[in-house]
Amino acid sequence: MVRKQEYPPLIITVAITGGVHGKEMNPNLPETPEEQAQQAYEAYKAGASIVHIHARDPEKGYASPSINPAHYREINRRIRELCPDIIINNTTGGGLGTLTTEERMRSLEADPEIASLNLGPLAWRALLKKREPPLSGRPNDVLLDSIWPPTFSWAETELFAQRMREKNIKPELEVYHQGQFQLVYNLIRKGLIDKPYLIQFVMGAPSGVLPTPSNLLSMLGHAPVGSIISVIGIGPYQLPLTTMAIAMGLHIRVGLEDNIYYRKGELCKSNAQLVERAVRIAKELNREIATPMQAREMLGLPKEPKRY
Repeated sequence: MVRKQEYPPLIITVAITGGVHGKEMNPNLPETPEEQAQQAYEAYKAGASIVHIHARDPEKGYASPSINPAHYREINRRIRELCPDIIINNTTGGGLGTLTTEERMRSLEADPEIASLNLGPLAWRALLKKREPPLSGRPNDVLLDSIWPPTFSWAETELFAQRMREKNIKPELEVYHQGQFQLVYNLIRKGLIDKPYLIQFVMGAPSGVLPTPSNLLSMLGHAPVGSIISVIGIGPYQLPLTTMAIAMGLHIRVGLEDNIYYRKGELCKSNAQLVERAVRIAKELNREIATPMQAREMLGLPKEPKRY
């Protein structure tokens, strides 16, 4: 943790869609490229400097994730048209399916500025609710109970990092529990990632680290020097953990991918609503909000945004 007077501007990532739940859980969650671009724009205007993207498959009614790089390119392009300097972040996680390593890397062909690099695996369980008309793509409830990512090894994390390096894409290292820092340090030893390391603590995922303040402090203690740390709290843990992160001088991710409720029993109206709340909290704590250009400088990204 840094001294209060040295706190950097707060980088807010907005995870607008995700690859698991959809409009069947919250009708305000964006699924189509047009919806994703519009909500990214609203979140950008509210204070987000990074947008994390999951493309959905139109041939499956947008109920399931897509691995088609053309779908990612379309979303990236639409967002760039509305948000000239926001940082584009594409997932390599896909969804809770049986994607191969190469299939999960196909989103990199869309040339994002940042891409997630998941340091799994986790024992993941999720109930996907059926989608009632006019929604389509899932006529019945589906219980997923499996290992995610479905393929995983030390060599795989090295391959992801190497592929991103070749494409000039900054890896966002998704750390789900303390043991995965062994993989982080392996990538550093092999020279596959550069400072500043972008590390995201994912707290509250099934079989991941318990979402408690003490675990946040514990994970922070394992992070390598020269890291920029962002914090995710899943579901009801989003607000308390991101508030704690803001107060500690860390960075945050909010959005409907991670949490569909604004408060207990009240669905979020938009991704921007969650960004707006984070901005209000940060201002109450005298924390400046990073602009996309400030975030680029902090992360060591080129000043000139990628074009699509």
